[in-house]
Amino acid sequence: MQTNREAASLLSYAPARHAALLADYCLGAQPNERLLVAGGTAAQSLVREVTRAFLRRGARPVVRLDYPGQDDDFAELASDTVLDSVHPADLADVEALDGSLRILTPEAPVSGDAERRARLTAARAPLAAARAKKKWSLTLFPTPYAAAQAGMSEAEFGAFVMRAMFLDRPDPVAAWGEVRARQARLIERLARADTVRIEAPGTDLTLRVGGRSWANSDGKRNMPSGEVFTGPLEDSAEGVVTFTIPASYGGVVVRGARLVFRAGEVVEASAEEGADVLRAALATDSGARRLGELGIGTNDGIQTPTGNILFDEKIGGTVHLALGRSYPETGGVNGSAIHWDLITDLRGQGRLSLDGEVVQERGQFIG
Repeated sequence: MQTNREAASLLSYAPARHAALLADYCLGAQPNERLLVAGGTAAQSLVREVTRAFLRRGARPVVRLDYPGQDDDFAELASDTVLDSVHPADLADVEALDGSLRILTPEAPVSGDAERRARLTAARAPLAAARAKKKWSLTLFPTPYAAAQAGMSEAEFGAFVMRAMFLDRPDPVAAWGEVRARQARLIERLARADTVRIEAPGTDLTLRVGGRSWANSDGKRNMPSGEVFTGPLEDSAEGVVTFTIPASYGGVVVRGARLVFRAGEVVEASAEEGADVLRAALATDSGARRLGELGIGTNDGIQTPTGNILFDEKIGGTVHLALGRSYPETGGVNGSAIHWDLITDLRGQGRLSLDGEVVQERGQFIG
């Protein structure tokens, strides 16, 4: 009998198939569009295939590669002027784009000054805001480090990535259409709610979402995806939340983060590991202490944390809260240089309620 690992080894990661999905489904590349392809040097095979796909569709690809530890070098060595400001030419370059693709290439973290990294992130906020106004997408290249984080071999992780993106299916676009339809039914119920309560060991948090829009994340902006999300009212968060799935910020792992909210603002923060990074992120700017997103993971095909937010926040039966910048399409108005997703697992003893009615118990939706 074939084991899961043996079956996984038969499915090889295919950059060209990945690139076609990104070009056609995620970004919908059109003739003469100026489209950014940005990623680490480890992802050269995917960067090349995306560039080729854009060219075949008549687009104008702009390629930007960064080396491992590049941001750490900027944070450590840049003068205060360079660290705390954006050159007008950099902003003009982003504003001249029609869309952008960012390819995550997880690498081993480099220890550095968390406060200076936070300053670098804050300075780049105008660039992030300019990119957000155009079409954009985010994906991941399966690096050896990402495989090790997930506890898999490189071949197993490559196969996992292919399955998570439905690239193992004859028609991945049709599969993502099924996800969109299923999540649309969930949004119909969520859109009628005003108050959301999240309960789990170490967590009892209420938020208000009345009047805000829920977005259907169907793989266009995140590949893979499988979540619905909104922007909670900025002054509504009350209570405590403990994030049970580790997350990273600037390449540093943060475990067991615990936040206490009053009138929408973080008033207490601690973590079992990475507390200094957590505090530095919260100090980035005034908006970093408020929530920009509430997301509900729906992808039951991703069950085990991998150490990468692009996958982990989609795990069915989890919720995630983002500190910082809101997504404008949800109606959220919180502004910040950061948007950091933190995840808590509801599959054990968790509960999600809407206006006092329990709609999810132990990670399973009711009805």
